[in-house]
Amino acid sequence: MNEVLLRSLTPSVLGILVRRGADFAAAEDAVQDALVEALRVWQADPPRDPKGWLVTVAWRRFLDATRADAARRRREDLVDEEPAPGPAPAVDDTLQLYFLCAHPSLTPSSAVALTLRAVGGLTTRQIAQAYLVPEATMAQRISRAKRTVSGVRLDQPGDVATVLRVLYLVFNEGYSGDVDLAAEAIRLTRQLAAAIDHPEVAGLLALMLLHHARRAARTTPDGSLVPLAEQDRGRWDTESIAEGVEILQAALARDRLGEFQAQAAIAALHADAPTAEETDWVQIVEWYDELARLTDSPVVRLNRAVAVGEADGPRAGLAALAALDDSLPRHAAVAAYLHERDGDLATAARLYAEAAQKAPNLAEVGHLTRQAARLNTRRSR
Repeated sequence: MNEVLLRSLTPSVLGILVRRGADFAAAEDAVQDALVEALRVWQADPPRDPKGWLVTVAWRRFLDATRADAARRRREDLVDEEPAPGPAPAVDDTLQLYFLCAHPSLTPSSAVALTLRAVGGLTTRQIAQAYLVPEATMAQRISRAKRTVSGVRLDQPGDVATVLRVLYLVFNEGYSGDVDLAAEAIRLTRQLAAAIDHPEVAGLLALMLLHHARRAARTTPDGSLVPLAEQDRGRWDTESIAEGVEILQAALARDRLGEFQAQAAIAALHADAPTAEETDWVQIVEWYDELARLTDSPVVRLNRAVAVGEADGPRAGLAALAALDDSLPRHAAVAAYLHERDGDLATAARLYAEAAQKAPNLAEVGHLTRQAARLNTRRSR
């Protein structure tokens, strides 16, 4: 089987699918699937018409993916915009698919990427942004995962930790944009919590509920972001907050702390404060210390620097920030905020503008640009 031939045929096959009506990203995925299948079967049974074979298989894969996406969207349409409190019904096929895609033959990162693409419905670009890697790198990771599972039976479920990671990434994608996607992640996490007695499952459910409770106050009618300190807390969903806190307390009482429980504890402290000024930042820093110990994540340490700046003053926050790589996403935005609180408006304005250029979505670009303009106006007076 000639791999050079496969590579030479790829652009032509991709063009045919696009002319037939497939959007480019979906066509690209379908052609990748067809190439994986060709690698598997051509050696034993090479086709007489390689290009025709690839077009046929790729088009079938495109149609299958389109039908699967339509079915997923129909399931999402059945979910109310706001996740209902209380126990979940029996586990459905969607959650089973999450477990099956988290196959033991895959590394956890590959399993998450494949599940997000195949079941979660996220694009390769969205997944790459969640993992902080280039889109091409993520496309290769997903392709390798597909090749790995192409020759195995998906009858051995993956582990809970991988499924939780997938659900959290789906929720985050929905929380920053598509509300139905966030509600779907909550629905599936409820089902998992009803099926599995695991403190981290409960911790993730609590975290989702506490974040989702603030959704209505996160943006203005024109879509502009509203920072946490400026949100109208009267618009927060108190029922979701109460449910999230109750679930979290029960999980923490089991003394098996995990990263989702620690994140939920931080969210609960924010939700519990009647005003931004009354937030218990000292305790939040302590929880970030626990979270950093559990994850060793630079993003966690970045968020901790903000909390230190609130608890001990902006210069303490800047000192914590100085220990981190300035190429981290949102590093410039955090530095801008801390410099503004320290009274250095010129540096803060420059960093806000720099952060706007690196922001991952239009809402953040607009927010950071307005922050820079606000400080420049203050300086010019």
